[in-house]
Order: sequence, then C-alpha cells, then structure tokens
Amino acid sequence: MLIVQKYGGTSVGDLERIRRVAGRIARYRDQGHDLVVVVSAMSGETDRLLNLAYELCPDPSPRELDMLVSTGEQVSAALLAMALKHIGYQAKAYVAFQIPIKTDALFGKARIQDIHTEKIRRDLDQGNIVVVAGFQGISETGDITTLGRGGSDTTAVALAAALKADLCEIFTDVEGVFTADPHIVPKARKIDRISYEEMLELASMGAKVLEIRSVEFAKIYGVPIHVRSSFTDEPGTMVVEEDKSMEKVLVSGVTYNRNEARITLHGVPDQPGVAAKIFGPIAEAGIVVDMIIQTSRPDGKADMTFTVPRTDYQKALKVVQNVEMDLGIEEIEGDKDIAKVSIVGAGMRAHPGVASKMFQVLAEHGINIQMISTSEIKISCVIDEKYTELAVRALHEAFHLESPVQEE
Repeated sequence: MLIVQKYGGTSVGDLERIRRVAGRIARYRDQGHDLVVVVSAMSGETDRLLNLAYELCPDPSPRELDMLVSTGEQVSAALLAMALKHIGYQAKAYVAFQIPIKTDALFGKARIQDIHTEKIRRDLDQGNIVVVAGFQGISETGDITTLGRGGSDTTAVALAAALKADLCEIFTDVEGVFTADPHIVPKARKIDRISYEEMLELASMGAKVLEIRSVEFAKIYGVPIHVRSSFTDEPGTMVVEEDKSMEKVLVSGVTYNRNEARITLHGVPDQPGVAAKIFGPIAEAGIVVDMIIQTSRPDGKADMTFTVPRTDYQKALKVVQNVEMDLGIEEIEGDKDIAKVSIVGAGMRAHPGVASKMFQVLAEHGINIQMISTSEIKISCVIDEKYTELAVRALHEAFHLESPVQEE
C-alpha cells in the first residue's frame, strides 16, 4: 500500500516525540508499505516565529511572513528524516519548492494548484521514505507561500490525491472525530466512520480535528482519511464516502466556533446591485462571509446582518465603512461576543423536526438565537458567546449522542 501520513505539531513537539514517530513509521515500512510523511512545525514554533515578526514590526510584509513561518516545517522534516536514517531506514526530506507544490500567490492563505509527483515516485521506487514539510507551497513567481492554519492537513491530502495513495492517515493529539469537544462534553463519543459531507460541515462549523480544505480535497478525489492519535495504536475515525448506515444516524455531532463576529448595516438601499457593492470589496479583501440575513423595511431600505471570522472583524468593518457614504448606509453596528453552535448529521435529510427540537432545547436553557443557517445536513445558530458550552452540552444530551443508537 501507498500511505500518506501527516503528523501534527504535538506529535513532533520535541526530539523524543520525533524518535517515537520515526519508530511508528519504521513499523509501517517493515510491513511493506510505501510511505510519504508530511510534518507540521514543532509545537509552538509557528507562534514563536509570528511573535518575532510582530515584535519587530506591527505590520510585517505577507511575503516575508510566509518566508519566515515556513521554516518551522523545514526543521521538522529534516529532523524526522535524520531520525529515520539513524535507525537504519532510507529517508529524504523535502520542502515544497523542491517537489514542487504549486500554489496561487495569496500569502498566508494560498491554495494548492498542482503537485509534481515525479521526484517523489522516483524516491519511493528507490526505497526511500519521503518526508515533506507541510503547510507550504511555491507560487508561479517562485515565492514561498503558506496555506493557512491547519495547512499541513491540506498538504497531506493533496499529496495523497496526486499520488493516488491508498490511504491518508492524519496523526494528531486526539483519538479521532468525536460527537462533541470532549473538553466540554465528557460523555462525547468517538465516531468510527463519518462521511466527507458531515466532516466538511463539522470542519466549517469549528471542529478543529481536520482543516476544511483537506476534507474538500478528500471528497473530490475520493481519498479515504484515517484520523487517529500519534500517542496510541488504537484505530481512530475513518472519513469516507457516505453509505446507507450513516443516514440512520440523526445527528452525528455538535460543534461550535468562537471565531465569529457579526456586522449589521442599518438602512441599506433595498435595490439591485447594492449587495454586490458591499460584499465585492469584502471578498477582494480576502474575508470569508458566512451567514447573511437581510430584512426589508417599509421605507424602501433594508437592514443587513452578516458574520465574518473574528480575526477579520476590524478589516471587514473598515471595508464597509469605506462604502458607507456612497451607499447611504444609516448606521453600522458590530458584535464580537458571539459564537456559532451547530448540529450535523446525514440523517437530517430524511427526518423532519430536527430544527424545531434544536430551537426548543436552546429556548429551554434560556439561550436566545440571533441568526440561523441551514443546509441539508446542518443547522447552525448564532448565540451569545457566554452560552456556548451550555448550548453544546444541552444539544449533545438532547440528541443522545453519548449512545451509538439515537432515539428519534
């Protein structure tokens, strides 16, 4: 089998852990598997490098910032290859531009466009374990780029897709995908199998086990992902194509996202083209808008509310303030003290009443819903941030997620 593995920052957090990872990889090699291993920076290293940059200057160049933070993964890759060689295994470490992994030029949030696999395949044929620095790529103009937080997951799945690997294993500090954050819900249960669509929704709604773009790659190219802990040999969670057994589960998980902020525009002209004039510049600024609600008023105007990542809140405010006068917006309000709580499950397609049950549970606990968003397999509510943990625990209990068999 050709297996692509990814080890996160905690898995390679110090030299002893790197030795342990090398031992695990060696066991796979002894079983006859070909291996491509993607590594993150050692735990805390990316933050250390970012702190250096921002201590030096408050507004560092995005290009130079990517040049700086990409070095963390290079260190991990080189050390792991050394550890493997030390215990008698052939290994070669690469950074992205050596392969190359081609991306666009959006520094800090680059997207993979193409991966050349010839060098990796040649090394595999020669018996090497190939170790790749995750989280990074190279643009058309030869600049080093980074893929954003969680980008090593994306590197691993993209490599698995390009190489047509049999499996992509994501090793992390948790044992798999859980029905809720175990730190909030002690009774949260590990899920054995989950569909790409459910995992996409969980990742987009705040579940931090897998980065959303890695799941998108896996879904498009049919790459099976095994999410598991690097500290045990226990099986984790398989992320695969949806099957009929998954549809029997009403709700697979409850998740939350505190990285949310809400912006409300009062008195927006209620006419064609206005939304484009507001959200066009926001998109050009690289800001992702999630929920949008527009309410028409009798005076020919409307109130428009939308959510953005809290980290982009100030930038989004500046963008809408720039068009405030041109569009005649009456007032702009913002709120950073919000959170989004979501339930996800393939079984929602065939079971009515899930939304009403969710709303009823939140109401019974005195939690006001500010905004609602739905898809076929997801319902999300924006609530006051201080109620986040209460909402997650209440919903987990109400939908009996501690048990593999739920009551309908």
